[in-house]
Parts: sequence; structure tokens; C-alpha cells
Amino acid sequence: MPESTTATRRTVLSSGAAVGTLATAGCLSGLTGGSGGQTYTVGHGEYETEVDSSSFPDELQIYCVQTGWSNWGAVMEAFEEEYDLPLYDAQGSSGEALEDMRANAQNPTHSAYNGGYSFGLQAMNDDLTTDYKPANWDVVPDDLKTANGHVTATRQMTTAVTYRADVYEERGLDAPETWEDLKHPDIAQDLAFTPPHTANGQASALSVNRAYGGDLNDLDPVIEYHEAIAEHGADFRRNVEGPMTAGEISTVVEYDYTGLNLKYNNDEFDEDQIEVAVLEGPNGNPGAMNVPYGYAMLRDAPNPEAAKLFMDYVLTEDCQELFFDAYVRPIRANELDQPDEFPDQSSYESAGFTVDQETLVENQETIQEELVDRTPLEGAQ
Repeated sequence: MPESTTATRRTVLSSGAAVGTLATAGCLSGLTGGSGGQTYTVGHGEYETEVDSSSFPDELQIYCVQTGWSNWGAVMEAFEEEYDLPLYDAQGSSGEALEDMRANAQNPTHSAYNGGYSFGLQAMNDDLTTDYKPANWDVVPDDLKTANGHVTATRQMTTAVTYRADVYEERGLDAPETWEDLKHPDIAQDLAFTPPHTANGQASALSVNRAYGGDLNDLDPVIEYHEAIAEHGADFRRNVEGPMTAGEISTVVEYDYTGLNLKYNNDEFDEDQIEVAVLEGPNGNPGAMNVPYGYAMLRDAPNPEAAKLFMDYVLTEDCQELFFDAYVRPIRANELDQPDEFPDQSSYESAGFTVDQETLVENQETIQEELVDRTPLEGAQ
């Protein structure tokens, strides 16, 4: 999605947050001067240390920090404004980042990973990460961080269905309430999922699978679901916002963030043209997977001091507010005011579910391979 489409209607709030970071920086950094640059105090507990800006690169490279995703454009802009340190606009999925980390394990090109939590755990298990606990590490829930400091969640998303309400009205379709409703030929004809090798594509597949009684060891339900909708034209697409804006597809399965951002932060649509639904299975089974995202410091990172500063910044309240501006639920949401635009909390409570992240990692590659091998939907790769 172009950056222009992610410029939030909360620009005023974002600007205010950017200004607010100046105050936060005092807590985060504790400027003391230093060996040619400014010195900042970073880290939590035994990881507290000082970093000197004279060691910072001209551009900091971190996987999966990109302008078109999760309001990272605003985060990158605010961080650069605060510390005069730009970030590389790293386009790519969590799966692609993991593969690149593996390929460059002996000579890392990036300093940290930021993406799907389970992919971060996979990187840790592959000995691609190192330990670092950023400031505010202690306020992250215990089940969303590893005790050894290798992987820390910064935000969460939930699988949801986004649809063109105006198109549904033209076709005489009711608002979908369960996954079964999406099998209707007039919906399935231009229904899109994201490929299963991405974090959100995997979550979408597992959401449908759970809705129809499957689990991590039984993917038959989601494959049967794909078979039912494939004959009507449903497929996988890597980028869904553009085709939806162009009218090529009417329904996409992604995260709540994607739909809400499209509904409220895209000038191409009136707000009432886009709706977002959190779906259950046909028998009331949970059908909306909650997915944490976070980061990890890479082993032998080329710019560890700058990466630590950025990791600390992401967990500040000011940066966490920037996630809310794009309808991403920050990991410190309980300390902040959630926007009213989110779907009713009751739908999250009735349809939402979580998967043990360690168990998911143990099965992740097998799950993705099986989904790609067995699904009849085009575009799985």
C-alpha cells in the first residue's frame, strides 16, 4: 500500500506523539554527551547500557520495518526526527526475512528482526538471534516474550474479514457472520486470502481450520474449505489492498488492522463502503486467531547500539500510540485508550483464540508446506 494511503486521519495525534517523544527521549536516553556523539541510556535491568550516536550508521537496517505496514512509516519518521537516524524501508514478509537471515547468517546485513512472533522464535531456534531486553520489557506479558530476552512482542493483530459493503449491497448479499457465509458463490468469486508462507496468511488458514474443528496436526478442514471456494474463483494474493481499491476483489481475509486502516485511513473510500468482521465457525467455534508481532536482536548485528535504541523506542508509550493510530493493537494497549472504531470487543471474545507460539514454531514449516502442497487455490507461493 502506498504511504499516502496509510497517512492516518489521526495525523494531529501522530504529530503530537512525535512531539511527545521529545519528552520520552529524556526517559529513554538521558543525554550525557559522549565520545563525539550523544549518549543514550537503553535496556532493561542487567541489559541497561549506554549507546553513543557516533557509532550509528547512516541508515539502520531492520527486517520488516516498512512504510506500508502497521504504521511503520509514522514510526520510522518519528524515530528519525527524534534521533536523526533513518531506517531502511525493508519491504518483505516475515518468511522472506527468515530466509534472508538464514542465507546471511555468517555475515548479517540487518541488525534486528521485526515481524511475526513465531518467525522470531524460529530465528532464535536457528541461533540467528541474541539476547537483549529493551526498556519496558517488564510490562510485556510473560507469554509474549521469551525469558532469555531473544524475542519480545510489541503489538498484536487478529484475523478478520474485510469486505466492500457497497458491492455486497449491489449483489444483495448479507453481511458475513461466519466463515460458512464466505462460501456463497457471489462472495467466493472474488474472495482473496494471503499466501500461507506469510505470518498473516498462515494465521488466516489456521483461523478457518480452527473454525471447522481442525488443529495444528489436522489441516483437512481448511483444505476442504479451500476446495469449496476455489471452484468459484477465490485465490491467494500477496497484495490485497490495491485490488480491493480497484474493485477487482470484494472480500479479503487479513488482519483487523488491514481492514480498519482501509476503512478509516484510505481516501479512496467512504467509511461506509468498507466493513470489517471477526468471524466464528458455523457451529460457534473460534475463528479469529490472535497473532503477536515483535522483534529480536540478531547475532553479530552490524549496528547493535542503534538497534537497541530503536527497540527501546518501539516500546515507549508514544510509539505504542502510533500503532493505535493505524488500528494495530499495541502490546501496551491496557495502558492506552483504544479507538472506538475497532469491532465490538464481544466479537473478539467470542471468536478469538490463541495458539501456543512454541508449539506453532515446532509445526510451522510442516504446516506451510502442507498448505502449499494441498491447497487448490492459485497463488499459494
